[in-house]
Amino acid sequence: MLASLAAALSLALALAEPTASTGSPTDGDLARARAASIREHYTKYEHRIPMRDGVHLFTAVYLPKDDSKPHPFLIFRTPYGISVGGGDPLKHYGVDYSPGRLGPSEEFEAAGYIFVQQEVRGRFLSEGRFVEMTPVGRGPGGVDESTDLHDTMEWLLKRVPGHNGKAGIWGGSYPGFYAAASIIDTHPAIKAASPQAPMTDLYMGDDSYHGGAFMLAANFDFYATFGRQQNPTPLPAKQEPFEYGTPDGYEYFLARRTLGQIEASLPPSQRELWHDQATHDTYDDYWKSRNLAPWLKNIRCAVLTVGGWFDAEDLQGPFSTYQAIKGQNPGIYSGLVIGPWTHNGWNRYDGERLGDVHFDAKTAVEYRKNVLFPFFEHYLRGAAKKDLPEATVFETGTNVWRHYPSWPPAKARARTLYFGAGGRLAFEAPALPGAFDDYMSDPGKPVPFVGYPATEVPSEYMVSDQRFAATRTDVLVYRTEPLEEDLTVAGPVSPRLFVSTSGTDSDWVVKLIDVYPPDLPSLGPPPDRHDARKPGVELGGYQQLVRGEPLRGKFRNSFEKPEPFTPGKVEAVSFQMPDINHTFRRGHRIMVQVQSSWFPLIDLNPQTFVEIPRAKVSDFKPATQRVYRSQDLASGVELRILP
Repeated sequence: MLASLAAALSLALALAEPTASTGSPTDGDLARARAASIREHYTKYEHRIPMRDGVHLFTAVYLPKDDSKPHPFLIFRTPYGISVGGGDPLKHYGVDYSPGRLGPSEEFEAAGYIFVQQEVRGRFLSEGRFVEMTPVGRGPGGVDESTDLHDTMEWLLKRVPGHNGKAGIWGGSYPGFYAAASIIDTHPAIKAASPQAPMTDLYMGDDSYHGGAFMLAANFDFYATFGRQQNPTPLPAKQEPFEYGTPDGYEYFLARRTLGQIEASLPPSQRELWHDQATHDTYDDYWKSRNLAPWLKNIRCAVLTVGGWFDAEDLQGPFSTYQAIKGQNPGIYSGLVIGPWTHNGWNRYDGERLGDVHFDAKTAVEYRKNVLFPFFEHYLRGAAKKDLPEATVFETGTNVWRHYPSWPPAKARARTLYFGAGGRLAFEAPALPGAFDDYMSDPGKPVPFVGYPATEVPSEYMVSDQRFAATRTDVLVYRTEPLEEDLTVAGPVSPRLFVSTSGTDSDWVVKLIDVYPPDLPSLGPPPDRHDARKPGVELGGYQQLVRGEPLRGKFRNSFEKPEPFTPGKVEAVSFQMPDINHTFRRGHRIMVQVQSSWFPLIDLNPQTFVEIPRAKVSDFKPATQRVYRSQDLASGVELRILP
């Protein structure tokens, strides 16, 4: 019976009424068609499952009507809410999954899984108090996400009919954190897990802080609609966006300048969680207790961690989760998949392009069908094991999938591209003494992170054209000659700078860029609203951002104990940017840009040594920044290059 679901869905889509403007089904048509087909093949049950401390978690179970064979469970735990009662059974509030899916892809629905969706503690119809990234084993009564999944699993096994005794868990973004946190001390029935874009350490490179700099625009947008709740809180029919009063986030945040004034512009009910994030600006116990990586132990199931090269929110999380599970749980399969995707993009889109950058295939569709589905089918249903390497990563530039026995590739070797005179970038170290480049950084005129107005963080910003920044006087630009052969970088990107400032604090933002040859044709406008910017772009000379990352200078020696700069004193500033797997093609150039603001992607540094969450407008002052490129102070960027 379930085998007919795919055919039924295809028929429903064919019958979906096309729109007058496009002549093809819309997302709404698609959702309604999927909903009708799934209602035909699944029965939904709603439960309040008791936990060991008496708290009840609201849980929806979609049971296949086909009872000719037992089915595995596929669990999804979320803080964003699940639908209830007679509403759309496929709608996730606040999470932009592809319309109408119960699981990661249509293949799961056609194969017949028992889909379990659960609201975590303190969210919507689940009891208890919501805690950001629940610290492991430290809740009242010793409960955490692992014990909650254990108690849920015990209840399901005893009370839900037609199962085969095996279960998997998956989720992306915040649900990715729950997928990882829930398999610590794994319940025996859990055989496979896929944490996707998992938040692992919010301060160290995930949603909240990058290099000690607060991710302003994304966190403001998130917490403007995500706050603490009084339970029970029914799922609203519609999520109302925050009203900025302007299409330009740069204008909105610059007018308020300080984090205190920005926080005051939030509705009072939304300030609590934002306040926690913005005011814990050092790596203190608040963050350390929420670092999931050290706790990812005693995991007894196969794990496939998934991420995207262009994830603006949780790019580091997948690497941290993968490495922690691999290193602390010998004997299990710990795999990694990284594709050319935005945050959760592998669940939402086909993955064929992002903004002006094409990937020459429907990469997300390929992954869902040929990687994720066979992974769960093998471990939960005993299907033949597909040959799945430990690391499956997409190589941008060449647009091909690569397979490695581990990540990063052991064959990659470190080489440094050095800054030189006249904006030169080369593998040869500079020979001149005492040389430097300088610029004036003014917090009143910060460098924007995109060249067009935006309130949210556009998904395409991580491949966005950087020509708008290269012309500014407060951005240093270094570039190679056109490459004579392809150069493939695989692994972390590590700036090694020697700098000084006339202030007592400074941000150092480094961007690695792929400069296209000048003779490429123009490209039409992006078709997706998430990528929309302007009507087309000239690809000749396009400066594609490959990786960018800030370091707040006060944290150059420790994220726990900030230190001021001595004005004019030369200091070493070294840090590691998230991994890439990118080939700079023959005829392209490699560019590096250095600047001291990236606004409002990150908050403004006053450039005076103060507690930034409590800074006053008068604390924000211009500063002269120097980057040294001399024989004894050779600044550059270290890359891991494949032979």
